[in-house]
Amino acid sequence: MSDTRVPPGPGRPVEAQGPPLPGRPIMNQWWRDIAFVHWRVDPDRVAPLLPPGVRPDLHDGSAWVGLIPFRMVEAGFGRRSTAPWFGTFLETNVRLYSTDDRGRHGVVFRSLEAERLAVVAGANLTFNVPYRWAGMRMDPAALPHDADVTGARVRYDSVRRARGRARSRLEIEVGEPVAEPDPLDLFLTARFGLHTSVLGRTLWVPNTHGPWPLRRARVSALDDELVAAAGLPGVSGSAPDSVLFSTGVQTRFGLPERL
Repeated sequence: MSDTRVPPGPGRPVEAQGPPLPGRPIMNQWWRDIAFVHWRVDPDRVAPLLPPGVRPDLHDGSAWVGLIPFRMVEAGFGRRSTAPWFGTFLETNVRLYSTDDRGRHGVVFRSLEAERLAVVAGANLTFNVPYRWAGMRMDPAALPHDADVTGARVRYDSVRRARGRARSRLEIEVGEPVAEPDPLDLFLTARFGLHTSVLGRTLWVPNTHGPWPLRRARVSALDDELVAAAGLPGVSGSAPDSVLFSTGVQTRFGLPERL
């Protein structure tokens, strides 16, 4: 078995496998056909965009911003329940990477586009994560998860229905499987919680899932406004520094904790 640990560091996620949740799961969902497109950014650009009490998480001295389109599938409450229609939709998020004084390494969402208006309203009210209602399309509509998808071309399209109608069009070509994730691969994908701010209080929302079945990928077309709309103009106009793809994992979320 290959060793998926990254170099030791305070609180660093050293395993591709997520840790057990501290309590009972409150939500479960599948993340399918997901593209991870990332750029290096100066930490000083990221720091003002994070909730109080957290700071940019760095790899090789850089902060990172991700454009992450995927299919949310069969999301539901608790450990196993699903909502077949409301729980299955396309989503694209713009995210940053954060750490806190307890050494937890998470994500901070700057925006999340989603097809389901009810999901947008509910998520904004409960966890104050910045969901936006958008018209979205993925072509093909899904990839087979029991076949070799090397060479597949996947296109993700999104247009926000309000707030400036920010758009994103991404096309990738899926490459070979990653036999052993390198430290950067794990830094960008082995994230088991999010930091968010609700009523002025910063919360940590834990989640857990198995190792991502990662593949290398190549961007063949990108015309994106979402990263700029999230407060980072000029980033997505340059070539990305990392591009990965995964057929997906099932994840579970635990109860929020105050920072």
